[in-house]
Formats: sequence, C-alpha cells, structure tokens
Amino acid sequence: MERKQFIRSIAIVSLVPALLLAACKETGKKAAEAGKQQTFTCPMHPQIVQNKPGTCPICGMDLVPFDKNNKDVALTLDNSQIALANITTVTIGAGNLAGFKQLNGRLVTDPEKTTVISSRVPGRVETLYVRETGVRVSKGQPLYRIYSEQLASLQQEYLLAAAQVKQFPDDARFAQIEKGARQKLRLYDQSDTAIQQLLQSQKVNPYVTYPATQSGMVSELSVTEGQYVSEGGAVMRLEGYNQLWVEADIYPGEAEAVRPGQTVKVVIAGWEQEPQQMTIQFINPALQSGSQLMQIRGTIPNPDNRWQPGLQANILLPVKSKNDVLTLPVDAVIRDGKGTHVWIEKTKGKFEPRTVTTGMENFDAVEIADGLEAGDKVVVTGAYLLYSEYILKKGADPMASASGHHH
Repeated sequence: MERKQFIRSIAIVSLVPALLLAACKETGKKAAEAGKQQTFTCPMHPQIVQNKPGTCPICGMDLVPFDKNNKDVALTLDNSQIALANITTVTIGAGNLAGFKQLNGRLVTDPEKTTVISSRVPGRVETLYVRETGVRVSKGQPLYRIYSEQLASLQQEYLLAAAQVKQFPDDARFAQIEKGARQKLRLYDQSDTAIQQLLQSQKVNPYVTYPATQSGMVSELSVTEGQYVSEGGAVMRLEGYNQLWVEADIYPGEAEAVRPGQTVKVVIAGWEQEPQQMTIQFINPALQSGSQLMQIRGTIPNPDNRWQPGLQANILLPVKSKNDVLTLPVDAVIRDGKGTHVWIEKTKGKFEPRTVTTGMENFDAVEIADGLEAGDKVVVTGAYLLYSEYILKKGADPMASASGHHH
C-alpha cells in the first residue's frame, strides 16, 4: 500500500513541470496576441489610444491605426513622398541675425499726388461729366462744363477791341486794349485756338469745359449740377494712389534708433509675404496732439493700386544684431505647448525630430541657441507635414522622442 502511494507521488511530481511549461507557453501566446492587437489613435490628439476603431472624444475625428510597438524615432520617406510633401532642407551654418522692433503704422494718401480741381471762372455748373467718387480719370479727360456770364462779358469786350484794331490798325492804344482783353481770356483758360474761333464766329460762347490736370481717383465731389461756384471754388478732389505714405507712431525714447535716410521693412496687412523696403524721409519733432507719440514717415510704390489708404502697415525697425550665430527660417521651427523642435535629415529620406532652444528672432529668421550644430541638414519646408505623419505612424507626439536626442 505504501509502495502504491509512493509511485503516485512520483507521477504527480513528474507532471508538474510539464503543466507549468504549458501554462507559460499559453501565457506567452496570449501576450504575443495582445502585442499584435491593432491599436488606434487620433491624428490631432495622440494621447487618445484604444484597441478598436472609433472617433476621438475630443475633436470627433475618426481614429487611425498605428503600430505602438514601433520604437524607431525616425520617419523614412521615399522620393515621391518627399516631392509630394514639398520637403526641402538646408545645411545650417553660422551667420548674422538682425533683430527688429515692430512699429504700428498705416497707409496714407500722399499729398504730393493730390490735386484740387477748382473753377477758374465764377458761374453755374452746367454739366458734371463725373458724378460719383471712386471713379478713375485720366489727364485731359473732361470733368465739368460751366456757364459764366463774366466770361461772356470778357469775350464781348475782346470782340469790340479786336474790331477797333481792325478799323484803326495803326493806333497803338487800340492795339494795347486788344492785347489786354486777349490776356484776360487766357487767364480764364481760353486757349489761342478758342480765341481764334471766337474771332471767326463773332459769337459769344459762355460755356467752358475744364479737363483733368492729372490722372487720379475722384475722392471728393464738392458741387452738383446747377450749382453756382465762385472763382477758385473747389469742384472735386483727385488723388493719385500709385505712391503712398507710410506713417508710424514711435515713442520719444525710441527715436534714437531712427534717422532720416534709414532703410526699413514695411509689412502690410494681408501681404505679409511681400515686405516692402522703405526709406524714412521725415521724423516729426513734435508730439502728436493728445498723446506721447512722435511720428515717422516714408513712401512706398503702389503698383496697380493694390493697396488702399487706411490699411494697417507695420514697420520693422532694426534695433540690434548678432554675429556668428546659427539661424533658420522661422517656418522651419515647430512650436507647441510642449516645446520647440525641428526636423533633421539624418540620411537620404530619413528624418528625425530634434528639440531646440531658440534665441533672438526677427520677421524672417530665428536664432538656434541649442540643439543643433553647424552642418546639420534641417527641414525648412514641409516640417508640419512631417509632424502630422509622425503622429499618424507612431501615435505619439514628436516632442516626446525629440527630447531625448540632443547632440
């Protein structure tokens, strides 16, 4: 009996390792299956991770699959993907960087391009050929016709003087009177041709048509048809917009950094990618009424009248500069709530995120104070597409990987 009990115990002891080995294999199989299970994340919120398709509880976007076991921090793209994403790189090197101070400004009509059309004779506005503002007129184009009784009187006076000269050609006194009457007509914008036609017709014509003295836009109408105007009375205002003033406000303490003849950049709202060069022409020595601000001014060309007076314009005033610093275009640096990073090309088609520390920055470039070395190939266009692609493929924020990969 004892012998049977002993044999049974031996059999159980021999079976335990086999059972344990089978259990371990089953556990490893389940772990492997769990590791192979598909994982989904949100392209905009990589912190959202689940094991089945669905939508993001934050933004509502469809979740996309990703491989959570892929620990490679680099992205590898082929030539077609690089071309499609417009990814370009530049080898970073040391250079100079100028800093800027931004001044708030605006576009203003250039008074040198403004003309007030006034009546040369007193009378009644018989016809207005331009009846609304905003109309473009060309030099020599008829603007208005006026009826002038005074002009009619001067024409009659000239006809009498001319008749006296014709009857008494040798009388110097009559010749002088005719010359004076002709000069009065010229002062009323009567051309020699019009005076000759008056002599031939012997008929008084009290109507005078006045043309535009320059090309421009009608910005103001001061009269209506049938209205009487005095000699020198304003009829309309023409403004030329092919050149505009740029005015900006500056504090007296900042005036030391500005001087006439200095070249600055002007950035117009809506045309940030087309900064204009401007020379400062004038610095108002007096403070503006009711404020503690001075004013600086310059002019810029306005091709095709693309900009209108009143638009916001910022002046970028150089205030300091640094020499022998690493710089990158502003668009090459990606900033988010977790920090700042760039993308570098380690080998052909292989890109990695890299955390950097930035320094001084201007409108075009930014200083890289830490994180890169001269000679690194840095992505300057397409960096945000790499950022999105990384989240789609890795299901994580690039900053998490970039933070541990400094030089």
